[in-house]
Amino acid sequence: MPAIGRATRPRSRRQRSSHHFHARGISVRDGPPQTHAFGGRISDAIGRRRTIIILAVLFFVGTLIVVASPNFALLVVGRIMLGLAVGGASTVVPVYLAELAPFEIRGSITGRNEVAIVTGQLSAFVINAILGNTLSHIDGVWRIMFAVCAIPAICLFFGMLRMPESPRWLVEKGRHADALAVLKTVRSEERAIAELGEVEQVAEEEQKESKVGLAAVLTNRWLIRILLIGIGVSMMQQLTGINSIMYYGQVVLIESGFEASAALIANIAPGVVAVIGGFIALYMMDRVDRRKTFAIGLTLTTTCHLLIGASSLLLPVGNPARPFVILILVVAFVASMQTFLNVAVWVYLAEIFPLHMRGLGIGVSVFFGWMTNGFLALYFPSLIAGMGISGVFFLFAGIGALALIFTITQVPETRGVTLEKLEVGVTTGAIHVLGKSR
Repeated sequence: MPAIGRATRPRSRRQRSSHHFHARGISVRDGPPQTHAFGGRISDAIGRRRTIIILAVLFFVGTLIVVASPNFALLVVGRIMLGLAVGGASTVVPVYLAELAPFEIRGSITGRNEVAIVTGQLSAFVINAILGNTLSHIDGVWRIMFAVCAIPAICLFFGMLRMPESPRWLVEKGRHADALAVLKTVRSEERAIAELGEVEQVAEEEQKESKVGLAAVLTNRWLIRILLIGIGVSMMQQLTGINSIMYYGQVVLIESGFEASAALIANIAPGVVAVIGGFIALYMMDRVDRRKTFAIGLTLTTTCHLLIGASSLLLPVGNPARPFVILILVVAFVASMQTFLNVAVWVYLAEIFPLHMRGLGIGVSVFFGWMTNGFLALYFPSLIAGMGISGVFFLFAGIGALALIFTITQVPETRGVTLEKLEVGVTTGAIHVLGKSR
């Protein structure tokens, strides 16, 4: 769902046009859920690098269509293209980074994708606050906001032209010499040769079984289990309500007592702490186990949910402290989420699946995650209106408690292990024993 919408009802036609597009941001982070499922399969077929380049072009063209759209129908076409591009990238980019990175720094390398995303969101919040408060008198100011989206698309396109293909994808396609050449650019020669041998051995064993992708999953109970765990982790991330806060942060702040213009500026605060938390998460990724990170994050976010709900009950509407207390707690929630969950979830999904089903696994997992996100984005305003801030955040707290139990009992550990060793552990089920003993 696009992060664009209305928080209040402007009076004039010109105000309606402008406000509609800057109230919640120009972030287009998520796309149609089916994009995530197919994005991984496409990258398995034509390569990670080529897929990302195509997605950059798609994003740029979609931006041009939106900015120049003379009518609503063409605007929708452009937005669909933007959604397809972002949806595909959110699936393919973490896999690409994980497959290139040495295992001991795989977490911090893969996590850079999420940090880049929240940095983009913060940039959108700041740009919207500036444009919304200085150019709101201009009819069609939203076109200027969307035009900014072309800049990262151009940077991604030219940047990827200089990047190599994933060495693990190359091995899967039988291009072993090319894979070795890529590994030598980011490893010592001795380590590159040793790592290539490990990747080749696992790929050869997969070929002997003559089953890859969905066929391999459906005939191996351990692969079915890991796919269900991936789906659970992805949905767990969304059920914290993080994207509802990022999309509707201004709505929550208005409901807590801020004026609309003040809420637009105050909404920058969660974006700032999201970026700070992302950098802290990068530091932690290769130092703290994934399961421990998840458990800490869910404990903190659930606590924040309870405190926000309680504050909304104890501080009645009109109390001057109410909006600031809720703002502080929302910022604490976003900081906890970004530091311990958001980055770690994307890293985990990129590394937990075997090579032959990696695109499929992360695609299906992210599909279910963004379906959950879409459901929350659609109904969050109605939930706020019907249940109030207290009811909604108490609901999130209950879900968070269930997610914590799921993490402790079902999620295996992946930190500090090569992708190939993880693949063997996942395929045989050994990871569910060894991963929980750490």
